[in-house]
Amino acid sequence: MNIPLTGTPLLISAVVFGFIFGVLLHRGGVAAYNVIVNQFRLRDFTVMKIMLTAVIVGGIGVWILKMLGWARYDIKPADMLAVALGAAIFAVGMVILGYCPGTTLAAIATGSVHAIVGLVGMLVGGILFGLSFPWLQQTIMKVAALGKKRLPDITGIPDAAWFAGLIVLAAVLFLIIERTTARAAPAPQQQ
Repeated sequence: MNIPLTGTPLLISAVVFGFIFGVLLHRGGVAAYNVIVNQFRLRDFTVMKIMLTAVIVGGIGVWILKMLGWARYDIKPADMLAVALGAAIFAVGMVILGYCPGTTLAAIATGSVHAIVGLVGMLVGGILFGLSFPWLQQTIMKVAALGKKRLPDITGIPDAAWFAGLIVLAAVLFLIIERTTARAAPAPQQQ
């Protein structure tokens, strides 16, 4: 059984969930330029904690929906060179701008004028990607192309074990972050 969302209900649900996502980004503090920049400076780990939480909750949610028959995996081809280059471009853009696409829109919604530059850059980048896609498909995407593969398919390790490992990894990272930031925090001054 799949949840039948098409046409107008799909569009409305996308807008509603997009709005909720933006509010949560803002409330989580990651729509603030300084929070993102300080993540890259290894001074504020709010972004990493939110991303780890989102990956775990989202992954488990999708896994449960699949088990219930309400969703199915839509596997994209694992074109490793293309993914690596795209990730590098994304990372450089995020470091320079101080926002990712989601936080750019959330920052604009909260009145951040300088995030508009990032939005323009995303639109220009999307247009350039679209115009160059045939060339990219013929040259870049063919290199290290694994096809429609997932880690459970490649390793033979079931989904549940991957999710359990991800949860353990996230818990260890949370623990390290909390201990490291607790030690680095200045001691309260006595009066």
